[in-house]
Amino acid sequence: MGQTVKNDPNYYKKIIFALCLGWVAIWIYRTILTPIYPQIQESLGNISDTQVGLIASIYFFAYTGMQIPSGILVDKFGQKRVLIPAFIIFALAAFVIGSSTTITQVYVGALMAGLSTGSYYGAAFSLSAKYMPKDKKSFSNAIINSGSALGMVIGLVGSSVLVGGLEIQWNNMLYIIAVFIVAVIFVFALFVKQDKKTATNETSEDKQTTQATVSQGVELFSLKKIVIYFVYFATCYGYYMIVTWLPSFLVAEKGFEQGSVGYVAALVAVTAVPGALIFSKYIDKNAHMRQKLIIFLLIGAAVTISLTVFAPNPSVLYAALVLYGLLGKLAIDPVLITYVTDSVPSNSMAKALGIFNFFGMTSSVIAPTLTGYIGDITGSKVLAFYIAAILLAAAAILFFLVVMVKEKKAINPLTNE
Repeated sequence: MGQTVKNDPNYYKKIIFALCLGWVAIWIYRTILTPIYPQIQESLGNISDTQVGLIASIYFFAYTGMQIPSGILVDKFGQKRVLIPAFIIFALAAFVIGSSTTITQVYVGALMAGLSTGSYYGAAFSLSAKYMPKDKKSFSNAIINSGSALGMVIGLVGSSVLVGGLEIQWNNMLYIIAVFIVAVIFVFALFVKQDKKTATNETSEDKQTTQATVSQGVELFSLKKIVIYFVYFATCYGYYMIVTWLPSFLVAEKGFEQGSVGYVAALVAVTAVPGALIFSKYIDKNAHMRQKLIIFLLIGAAVTISLTVFAPNPSVLYAALVLYGLLGKLAIDPVLITYVTDSVPSNSMAKALGIFNFFGMTSSVIAPTLTGYIGDITGSKVLAFYIAAILLAAAAILFFLVVMVKEKKAINPLTNE
């Protein structure tokens, strides 16, 4: 695994901590604004739901657009040389949004934040894939991903309490996150080590890997891989719709008090952590059950999102959100990430992850604005929840027909008449 690991057998644990902390920072930013949209709308001139939804869409548009370029940069320069400059820009972006007096300034900050954090996914998971023990890959990725759940809880609850409850100015929340991002930069500088290898030290194994990469380029766009991308698209669509609009939906259509919606929405994040850890640990020991588990999680996520709309009382709604947390995106992510990293050469892993995340994250560009638009046109966001559930159900069907059935036929060719 390289000189670093030989000298420090606990290096992978430091990587897990650093990368988890990076997701905490990113997800605090992503969710810190959603419970306080009314205050933002009022302070910026009573802007519409569509304009507010565009804040998240601009961020995710930039984030998505950076996936493939950042993957190439990481493969060329290494993870550390990409992570630190990116997070410096991320801290500046939070400051720009915090000092905004117009919606245009907020959009500029969101664009900066998207471009900078768009470099994180490929860097983080190519680093984890390289240094995690083989029998702990999915579980390690689940721990790293749990940072997003922790950040989501801090962002939702923190902004609800401080702004919605204590009436602190919303701008101050962005200054706080900017300081936290700076602290994360120091953690990266301390814990993440630049690889000693250079491009000139190419071994025979590296040459073989390079040849494999050429054929892998075709494989990345096979029908099977395209279905995997759609699965991630559907998974992300429901998740980013919920983290962007669930607080507003609960206040406007379920009668919740604004001061409490952060806690309710945070149920998704709180229950996502044990769900992700349990399922990833199971898959590390039972790799042959991976496809069945993915289908189960997709169907479960579709049902629980639908139940959120149909819930006749708060108790059923709480149950739906808890179950969605257990069965949703964070439970599926480690399984899919391990699937992708195990199927590509190490010297193009960040690029492959970037392509995978690019297709998945296009949903994060569409979901926030489309949900806001549906709310403006129909007066309700219920239709948006239905769309999310239908996409997840379609993903489960396609995954079964294209991936699972074909793999069974490949294993048992005599049955493929």
